[in-house]
Amino acid sequence: MEKSAYKINIIGAGVSGLIAAQILENYGYHPTIIEATDKVGGRVKSDSYKGYTLDHGFQVLLTSYPAAKKYLDYKALELQEFLPGATIFKNGKQQTIGDPLRKLTLLFPTLFSSIGNFSDKLKVLKLNTILKKKEVSAIFKENEKTTLQYLQDFGFSKEIISDFFKPFFSGIFLEPNLDTSSRMFEFVYKMFGDGLAVLPKKGIQAISDQLKGKLNNTTFLFNTAVKEVKNSSIILQDNSAIKSHITIIATEASSLISNLKNQETEWKSCETLYFESEKRTIQKPIIGLIANENSLVNNIFYHTSVDIANKSDKELLSVTIVNNHQLNENQLIDKVKQELKEYCKIEDLHFLKRYQIKKALPKLTNLQYEISSTETKLKSTIFLAGDQLLNGSLNAAMIAGERAALGVIQTLEDGLIVDELTSEYS
Repeated sequence: MEKSAYKINIIGAGVSGLIAAQILENYGYHPTIIEATDKVGGRVKSDSYKGYTLDHGFQVLLTSYPAAKKYLDYKALELQEFLPGATIFKNGKQQTIGDPLRKLTLLFPTLFSSIGNFSDKLKVLKLNTILKKKEVSAIFKENEKTTLQYLQDFGFSKEIISDFFKPFFSGIFLEPNLDTSSRMFEFVYKMFGDGLAVLPKKGIQAISDQLKGKLNNTTFLFNTAVKEVKNSSIILQDNSAIKSHITIIATEASSLISNLKNQETEWKSCETLYFESEKRTIQKPIIGLIANENSLVNNIFYHTSVDIANKSDKELLSVTIVNNHQLNENQLIDKVKQELKEYCKIEDLHFLKRYQIKKALPKLTNLQYEISSTETKLKSTIFLAGDQLLNGSLNAAMIAGERAALGVIQTLEDGLIVDELTSEYS
C-alpha cells in the first residue's frame, strides 16, 4: 500500500495535532485533521474583534522552549519581546523588578524596590545560577513538592512569595496557591532565564497559523465534532462514520474511548477580560501584578506596549483572573474596574470582551518532560497526543504530537498491523 493511501486521522487541530501532521507528512503520509471548531489552534487561538487581535487568554511564548525552537520560524512570527520582570502594584505604589543580568535598566529599580529583602534578592540570583546549570532532564527527575513548599524550603521570605512569586506564577500555573509541581516551577523558571517571553506581532494564533501553513498534504475537516473513536473508524456527532486505519487523538481522549470514561483529565480554568483605555499606566512591555491576596485580578498587560498588528489610538489592556468567583458578567466587569482603580489607578476603561477558558491547562501530577513513541500507543490503531500527557505547556504539546506521529510511523513501517488493515480496507 502506498503511504499516501493510509487513512491516518488526527482529532484536534491544536498545536499537538498540527505537529503530528507535520511529522507524518515528512515521512510521506497524507493525514486528515478533524477539528470541532472553524480554525486551527486549540487553546493557542486569537480572534479579531473591533479592530483588535484578542488572544484566547493572555499567553506568551518562551523562546527557550526546545521544541518551539525546532518547529517555529521565530523571525517570520515577528516576535515582540517582554521585559524580564514585572511591575508590582502594592499599597498604592507601583514598583518594577526584574533580572538585571539580562536587562541592565532593571538593576536599580530592583535593588531599591521594597519587594523582598536583600537576602531574597541574593537568593533570586542563586536560584538563577542553579537552574541555568541544571539540565531539563534532571529537573523532571527531582522529587515533586508544591511550588510553594519549594520556595519556602529555598528560604524565600513570606513577603517576596506573596508579593512576587504568588501573583507571577499563579498567572502561569492558573491556580492561586502555588500547588503546582516544583518540577514545573523549575522548568518554567529556567525557560524564562534562558530566553525571552514574547508575543507574535499578529497574536498567539500566528503560531498555529504558521504550523498549518507548513502542511502541504494534510486534509482539514473543520466544524466536525467527534463522538467516538473505534479501532477502525471514527463516529461523528451526526452518527456518520469515517474509516480510519490509524487515529491520533490530539485532544482529551476520555470522552471518545469507551473504556477511558473514568480517566478524565482534570483542568484548570481562567478568565481574561479585554478593555480599551485612553492611556497606559505601565509604559514598558512588562506584565503587571497585583500583590494583594484578596484581589480577584491576578495580572494585567497592555498589548499596545509592544508592536501589534492592529494599530489604534487607544490602548488595549488584558486582565487575567485565576481565582474562582460567583459573579455574573456585569458584576465581574464592575469588580475588575473597581480593583484596577483601587490598586493600579487605572480608570476610564471600556469593556471589549470576556473569555472564560474552562480547559486552560491540564491539572497534572508526576510531571514528565519526555514520552517515548511507544508510550503514546493506546491500542494497536489508536495513539494519543496533547500536552496533558506530559506537563501542560506549548513545548509539551509539540513533543507529544511528534512522539505520537513517530509511533504511528514505526507501527506502519514495522508492518505490525499492515496485513490486518489492508485486508479490511481492500
